[in-house]
Amino acid sequence: MNQHLEAINKTMELFERYSHAVRIMQYDMETICPKEGMEAQGEDIAFFSNEAFKLLKDETFMAEVEAAYKEMDDSWNEFDRAFIRDMYRGQLKSSKITPEMNLEFARTTQKAFADWSRAKEAADFGMFQESLAKVAEKDCKVAALRSEIPELKRDTPYDYMLDDYEEGMTAADLDRIFGECKERLVPLLQRIQASDKKIRTDFLSRKVTEAQQKELAYKVLNYMNYDLNRGAMTTSEHPFTSEMAVDDVRITTHYYDDAFASSLYSVVHEGGHGLFELNAPRENWEHHLANKTMGQHESVSRFYENMIGRSEAFCDVVYDMVAECMPQVVEGVSKKEFYEAINTVTPSLIRTESDEFTYTFHIIIRYEIEKEIMNNGLDVAEVPALWKKKYEEYLGVTPDNDKVGCLQDMHWTEGFGYFPTYALGNMYNAMYYNRMKKEVDIDAAIKSGSLADINAWMCEHVWKKADRQTPKEWITEITGRELTSKDFLDYIEEKYTKIYNL
Repeated sequence: MNQHLEAINKTMELFERYSHAVRIMQYDMETICPKEGMEAQGEDIAFFSNEAFKLLKDETFMAEVEAAYKEMDDSWNEFDRAFIRDMYRGQLKSSKITPEMNLEFARTTQKAFADWSRAKEAADFGMFQESLAKVAEKDCKVAALRSEIPELKRDTPYDYMLDDYEEGMTAADLDRIFGECKERLVPLLQRIQASDKKIRTDFLSRKVTEAQQKELAYKVLNYMNYDLNRGAMTTSEHPFTSEMAVDDVRITTHYYDDAFASSLYSVVHEGGHGLFELNAPRENWEHHLANKTMGQHESVSRFYENMIGRSEAFCDVVYDMVAECMPQVVEGVSKKEFYEAINTVTPSLIRTESDEFTYTFHIIIRYEIEKEIMNNGLDVAEVPALWKKKYEEYLGVTPDNDKVGCLQDMHWTEGFGYFPTYALGNMYNAMYYNRMKKEVDIDAAIKSGSLADINAWMCEHVWKKADRQTPKEWITEITGRELTSKDFLDYIEEKYTKIYNL
């Protein structure tokens, strides 16, 4: 092994122990930590995060990374090449950030999460406003520092944040992609709303117990081949997935007694994230690789949630599970009615509860607001009003309180740039879904009793190299084409034209 790489690996072993501890504390904070204990726990998370950061800022370690990057050649295995490339790029990004600054940033985001939790419960944006302003200030400061580094030069402050979640993506790219979405989806939504087709949805709000929902959740996870010897599930305010370790991937959901589909599709979505991590090459851990972008990750979670999970074949399968776990829900309901209800288009306020069609508008709204904050200095005090205005403009609905408005998501407690990756995920997965259709009988695979055949295809074509390729390299190798919105928009148009008899 290269001597520089050997030295780097020794430091990374300690770094990963600190990082593991942070992930455990963060998971606890977002699941069972009492609200009054969150700030103190956040301080501990910030401390240990910064101890890990200090290891990477050690001058000797930084010199080893730079030397390894310069010496790297084709004789190195692809895992080590990807690791060193990622480390060097991360080193450039943090080169102007001191441990003291990093600790301050970590405290900012941890306090923001605690404030957001209380603010959401009280439906009061004012309780979160100061913290959000500090998060925005943090991101703007990071962007300004990175702008001083020639190798990282971007066109706008927001581009620097986007790059943390989706390498190489820019606001100009998103403006084009979202412009194409609006051009095709807005008139289609108007046609759907004018349609005479009436879809029955009354049974979606039939009362269910938490025990019934939990039973259904585990049935679905087993059907997805989510390995419960290496994975776990619990509840949280906002469903998420946490990759703790190579054999420890945890997901969360939530239960509403009058909305069983909310938990069902949270489980399918987060289960998709979990499958991605559980089926990654074990060499990733051996070579300290954790370089999947959020666009790649959201493509997988939303592939399982929508492309598979809202398909007619899957709805047929899950209908039988629902009938077994909560028979009162589907009493007097046909499988066709179930499928159409799961796919009904109803403009609504909550992103995570929205239908597959209108979901893209929820992302566009958040993107446009956070871009305004980063690039044009929008005062965060104006966020609630702008949020309401855009919801009325795009979806014709208006929140009557902040809990169902701009406080519904936790993502802004960390910063800006994450939300667009959900929509990018839709673009990616529609592209590789079209390739999969040529190679796999998808409906037959879904009805086979498990998703093993679909998972095997995903493992070979989508998951295997995600940590070792940039998003552009990855989607091009899978599909032979560069990123486009066309596949997704064609899929949406074909599916909903048929459902609504347009």
